[in-house]
Amino acid sequence: MVDLDEILMTVEEHMEKAVTYLTHELRGVRTGRASTGLVEFVQVDAYGAMTELRQLALVNVTEATQLAIKPYDPSTATAIVKALQNAGLGLNPIADGKIVRVNIPALTTERRNQLASTIKQMGEQAKVTVRNARRDANKEVDAAVKDKDNHLSEDQAKQSKEEVQDLLKKYETQIEQQVTKKAKEIQEV
Repeated sequence: MVDLDEILMTVEEHMEKAVTYLTHELRGVRTGRASTGLVEFVQVDAYGAMTELRQLALVNVTEATQLAIKPYDPSTATAIVKALQNAGLGLNPIADGKIVRVNIPALTTERRNQLASTIKQMGEQAKVTVRNARRDANKEVDAAVKDKDNHLSEDQAKQSKEEVQDLLKKYETQIEQQVTKKAKEIQEV
C-alpha cells in the first residue's frame, strides 16, 4: 500500500534540501564586503585530507573589507593560504605570523555582472532539482494508481499531484527570492 502522505513528505524533503544547498552555495558568492561565508567552506589540504577551512581556523571579519583567519594549529597557515589562492575567489591571502589576512578587493562592474549571472545559473539548477523531485513524486502517484493492490482513486491521485505542484510553487518562490536578494546585494556599490 502506497502512502500518499509519505510521498508528499519525501518530495518536500528533497525540495527543502535543494533550497538549503542553494543557500549554502550563495553564501560563498562574494559581495563587495567581507563575509566569513566567503571562505568558510574552502577545502584545505591539511594533515593529508581535504578539510573545510572553518574546521581548521577561526574566521573573523576585522574590517568591512578584511578577513582575519586564525588557524587552531599555526602550522596549517601555509596550507590555508595555498587553498585560498587556488579556490578561484580572486583573493590574495597574506600570512601575517600566526594569522592569515585576506583583503577583499572592490568588485568591478564586469565582475558584478559575472557573479549575477553565476547566481542565476545556481538558481536555475536548484529549480531543476525541485522540478525533478516533483516529477519523481508524480511518477510514484501514477504507479500507485496503476497498481490494483493500492485501491487509490483518480481523485486521490489528482489531489496529491495538486499538493506536489503547490510545494513546487512554494520552493521555486523561495529560490527566486534568494537569487534576487543575492543579485541585488552584488550590484550594490
